[in-house]
Order: sequence, then structure tokens, then C-alpha cells
Amino acid sequence: MPTIVRTPEAAQNQLDTHLREIIDWHFSPETGCPFWLDWASKAGWDPRAEVKTFADLLARFPHFQDQWLRDLPPEVWVPARFKARPYHIFETGGTTGIPKQRIGWDDYKIDYEEFSSKISDEHFPRGAAWLMAGPTGPRRLRLAIEHLANFRGSPCYFVDLDPRWVKKVMSQKQFDQARAYMEHVVDQAVILLKHRKIASLFTTPKLLEAIGEKLDLREAGIRGVFCGGTTMTPQYVRFLIEEALGEGIGFYPTYGNTLMGLAASAPLRPEDNFSVTYYAPQPRAVLRIVNPSQTEVLVNYGQWGRVELTTLTQELFLPRFLERDEAIRRSARDPYPWDGVGDVRPLGALEQTIVEGVY
Repeated sequence: MPTIVRTPEAAQNQLDTHLREIIDWHFSPETGCPFWLDWASKAGWDPRAEVKTFADLLARFPHFQDQWLRDLPPEVWVPARFKARPYHIFETGGTTGIPKQRIGWDDYKIDYEEFSSKISDEHFPRGAAWLMAGPTGPRRLRLAIEHLANFRGSPCYFVDLDPRWVKKVMSQKQFDQARAYMEHVVDQAVILLKHRKIASLFTTPKLLEAIGEKLDLREAGIRGVFCGGTTMTPQYVRFLIEEALGEGIGFYPTYGNTLMGLAASAPLRPEDNFSVTYYAPQPRAVLRIVNPSQTEVLVNYGQWGRVELTTLTQELFLPRFLERDEAIRRSARDPYPWDGVGDVRPLGALEQTIVEGVY
């Protein structure tokens, strides 16, 4: 687990040190993967010699292209040191066609063990059962949530959700099918909540709202909700906290995906007015809010921009990946001495209709 840092200067030093280790790992023949070794050979320069700081990475690497994860076989991403180990194949994104695929070994365990320290035992009692109502199947989230529960000494129940199907029928305006499928998922969750002792819940915002309409979550035994997925505006966050949950249930919004891991939200304060800010799990991942038309430039604090992700682990080196999200750039806030991202929503949400489904 990374050493806790408290100042921006210490955080930057930690990031640069970690970056050098990751660059050495991915661009050394003894440890690196075929893709990055081939990339460096074609680029004609050695990142191990020329990338010593995060600023160097920004200056020397272009944006990572998502089609590399769609089109290339998983074998090109296997680090030499991991060749003897079978890997998980995780999918992320997409409504039609082949989704992006990421392989992995231990990152999901490391990410969620670190996140465990950010949720309270009061709201997520150790040993008490969890329920995950959300995407399972080929998604990393399924293993990650179960590992988080197990790491805290808890079992985990599951209700599956296929977001690709929901997005597909909604894009075709088959709203009756989408509603029927959502009711099917919600009914399964409600049955478990009524008949099993469950204290902790992971689900998406829309499913949380629907479950809350069917039963009183506090009376059902829920003490904490870990929530991620679709857009959560300040108005919607307030509704979920005050109406869907009510007094006494801890609410922990997160922003994450298969490529990053997960960014925890800072605890809400009265002055936040229910606007959620997320902080990346540095130094393993870095989030920046950049100008959509000049992606080398950060926007000012308080302004909207496009989310750029850099992932830095032994399993995955993913520099400057432009997410299909936009957010407000927020300043550092204890205990996170680096930038945060606020009010995350799909890129271009104000200019066009975005199909998000129930995830």
C-alpha cells in the first residue's frame, strides 16, 4: 500500500518515483510486455532514459488509443515476468461490437484493499454480508466487489446486470423492455434484502433509487451503500441521500472503471451542496481535467474539461487515455494532496442525448 503523503510536493515526488519504477518495468525486456517494447523500438527512443517525471511523460507520450485494447490480442499486454501466470480477461465499455479488453492479475485486489481503508466499519460492518446489484459477467467489478467484501471478512451476494443489453434496447427506444429488465433486477435484489441479513450494498444510482422505492433500506438492515455508475448530479445525490437512503445510512459514491481502478469521493461537507468530488488512487493512477480541444492544457479550477487517465501499475501502463467523460477540475483536499474531479458526466452531455441505461 502506498505511503500516505500530506503535501502536494510530497505527492508529486511520490508520483515521479513510482513513475520511474513503472517505466523501467514496462520498457525492460526482462519485465515488459511485447506491446510497449515494440512501441519503443518503433518510436526510436528509450523511455527509461528520457522519462524521469510525470511532466516528461506528458511531453513525450501521445494519447493511448482505445482501439489497441479492442483490436489487439491479450498476449501483447502480458509482462514478461507474468508469463507463467494465467490472467483474467476483463471487458469495459461498448454497446455493440467488441468491447475494450484488459487483462489482469492482482490490480483489482490491490485497488480494493486500499479502498477498504476509506469506508467506515460503522457503515460497512466487518463480517456482515454484502449485496452487489450490478454488472458481473466479464467485468472486473464482479471480482473486485467480492474481494472487497472478503477482505473485510464478509460474504457477498450477487444480482447480475447486463448494461450492454439495457443500452441497446434504450438506444432503439424499446423503453418497455428496459423497464421490464430493470424491474427484474430490482425484484431479485429486494428478495435477497428481505430474506437475508445484508448490511452493505453496492449498486448503481438508478438501481439504488428503484430498490429504495420497494423497501425501506434502513429497516432491511442496510448500513452503508457503495455506489458507482451513471451520472450523479448534486440534485440527484441529494435525492439519494435524503429520500432513497434516509438517516443513518452511509453513502460512498465512487468513480471508476476497469482501466483505472476506482477514485474515492471526499466526504460531503455542507459547503459542497451535494456536489461530489473524486480523487484518483495516486500514484497508481492519475486523473487530469484537460481542454477538449487542446488536451495538453489543463483547464482552470472550477471549469469543465475532459477527463484524462494515466494508469501506472506493473500490470498496465496506460498513458494519457482520454475518457468519454467530462468533469470539473477541483483542488486538493485533505487527505488527497492532488487534483480532484467533480460532477463527472458523459462527454458532451449538455449538447446531446446520452444513453446510460441503469449503469
